Amino acid sequence: MTSQVAAAGPASAEWAERQRRWGKGWRRYVFPYLFMVYLAETAGGIVEYSKGIEAVAGFAILTAFCTCYVIAIPSAIDDPRGRRLSWLVAALIVLCGAEVPFARAHSFVMGVFVVVPAVAALGRRAWPIVAAAIAAPLVMPSVVPSWHSGPALDAAASVALTALALYAFFEVIRGNRALSEARSEVARLAAENERARISRDFHDLLGHSLTTITVKAGLARRLGETDPGRARQEIAEVEDLARRALQEVRTAVSGNHTITLATELATAREILNAAGVTADIPRASDIAAPAYQELFAWVVREGVTNVVRHAQASTCSIHLAPATIEIVDDGAAGEASCGNGLRGLRERVEAAGGQLHVGSGPNGGWLLRVSIAVPAGAVV
Repeated sequence: MTSQVAAAGPASAEWAERQRRWGKGWRRYVFPYLFMVYLAETAGGIVEYSKGIEAVAGFAILTAFCTCYVIAIPSAIDDPRGRRLSWLVAALIVLCGAEVPFARAHSFVMGVFVVVPAVAALGRRAWPIVAAAIAAPLVMPSVVPSWHSGPALDAAASVALTALALYAFFEVIRGNRALSEARSEVARLAAENERARISRDFHDLLGHSLTTITVKAGLARRLGETDPGRARQEIAEVEDLARRALQEVRTAVSGNHTITLATELATAREILNAAGVTADIPRASDIAAPAYQELFAWVVREGVTNVVRHAQASTCSIHLAPATIEIVDDGAAGEASCGNGLRGLRERVEAAGGQLHVGSGPNGGWLLRVSIAVPAGAVV
């Protein structure tokens, strides 16, 4: 998981940064605006068919059209679903229609520049605008005899090809944006899961180790005057436990930490005896199914730690079955609270397809039970 976070985070961030630089750099201005040179055809039509105040009006409309197009392109790339782009598309359509009396058939080239932001804003829903932009150069020259021109096939073909190409282009942009967001989300979830794992492992490892160290250090202090030799033995074990805890922290950080049920049962017997709790613990761990032994080891670690810390018990029993484990004590029963330890244990159990029960035991005290649902016919 650590390597997954390391790989996903920087790679995703670098990829997203390249996309951002591509979209924010000079290319976003050169490629869409380079083709505005074709509007010179519309300007030529104004010069040819309009004179005086009509020519001024025609060039004013063309200038307004160019201004709206220049403003619309960044919106088409950055915010294609925004209200601003919709208004700009509407303005381009109106200006394109207003230019027809002044430039006549030469105004149809403006349809290409209407289609670009329209497809960006509406996607497939832009087909009525595209259809109108294709139909206008095919139909209108024949409807207006005074123009003395036939259907503008080149303008219609340009609009159709532009619409098709731009639809594919903006679909790629939308796909890249969605992919970037998905990669960022994957990296965020991976980092969150890694933090949760480290937090859970630290609690399970350090909580148990520090509890054991505390109990043994207290026992050594009590034995200091009456049995110095035994006290020195307990202190040596405390030192060994501290070294093991340090190693466990290192392995937890690397994500390679594993524990065994046999070791945890032996450690549980030792810590319960040091705490003055009579322990009834099976000496064989192979009663549990091999597939569940590591999970049951975590159960033993958390359960025994809670008995020593909170239960004020005099006896504690652990019962094993192939797919079930129970930890029962005779301590002070009360309402179960889900702290970090039980929360982390519940996550482990549910990930294995099991159920965790914590509450009062049949004869008072605490009962912690984990059972795994075994499919019918499965061998455990």
